[in-house]
Amino acid sequence: MSHTVVAELVANVLKVTAKAGDSVGPQDTLVILESMKMEIPVLAEVTGTITEFKVVEGEVVRDGDPIAVIEEK
Repeated sequence: MSHTVVAELVANVLKVTAKAGDSVGPQDTLVILESMKMEIPVLAEVTGTITEFKVVEGEVVRDGDPIAVIEEK
């Protein structure tokens, strides 16, 4: 089963810290967003393997935009 991690606010994608194919767990950071000069880490939420990233550094995301797809284990 796949799980899509979504943005929870309007922000810039400051840094992508993982890549497709990486194994991740609920406490692993996928990307760091920047909003109002604050850095907000986005966590994987589930255990699995990243199958696809939907964002790149420098991009603006809005609330509900997909960030990554994780195939759950």
